[in-house]
Amino acid sequence: MNKPFLEIRSLEMTFQDSHGGLEVLRDISFSLRGDEFVCVLGPSGSGKSTLLRLIGGLLDASRGSIMFGGENPLRVGLVFQHANLMPWRTVRQNIALPLELLGRAAEEVDRRVDEMMRLVGLEDFGSSWPSQLSGGMAQRVAIARAYIQEPDFLLLDEPFGALDALTRDRMGSELLRIWQRQRTPVIMVTHSISEALLLSDRILLLSPRPGQIVKDMPVTFTRPRREELRYTAEFQQLERSLRGSLQQNFS
Repeated sequence: MNKPFLEIRSLEMTFQDSHGGLEVLRDISFSLRGDEFVCVLGPSGSGKSTLLRLIGGLLDASRGSIMFGGENPLRVGLVFQHANLMPWRTVRQNIALPLELLGRAAEEVDRRVDEMMRLVGLEDFGSSWPSQLSGGMAQRVAIARAYIQEPDFLLLDEPFGALDALTRDRMGSELLRIWQRQRTPVIMVTHSISEALLLSDRILLLSPRPGQIVKDMPVTFTRPRREELRYTAEFQQLERSLRGSLQQNFS
């Protein structure tokens, strides 16, 4: 049996303050295959973003272990709710930044930037400034910037949470298209049940704080998937069922 790409065991996180401590996550355990897309759902304050920051090495856990196939990954791609583009750099320059920081040759940087701009459909916007972009276009740049370094895996923290509903659905479909070409393992935090069902192979449902995994649900729709899946009876029935489970656990 192949070793999991990521294995988390008994992970816990408590933030210490002057009043003692705030327990955010309790006894989190799960694994991730090297070709898997996992979404994390849960109420606000359940520790979803904290979990991503622990996995990405931005925080140290109070207890438990995080293992990547026996060793730490070399590259992690991060995309947050806000694109966090550098306003003084063009689209092309923002995408190129990770490779520039790694000291890659200019020729390689140009080639990879061209590839990423085609991947996210921004070929005609390389000289544009972040202030000239819509929210959806800015997030495409952020996704291209995360992918350009060929990460071992991606962590997405509500990447479309600041977008309007229509743009959010469109960007979910764009991410699906990109991921089905790249197949990089992903853990994504979202509040959208529909988004989670369309994108993921599994959904982890967290309880209110302290967050615990109360459900690890496989999503068995065949791949490749298309946006039209959202409108099928099977999808909508599963969406209602998951919404009911959320209400039952968190009411």
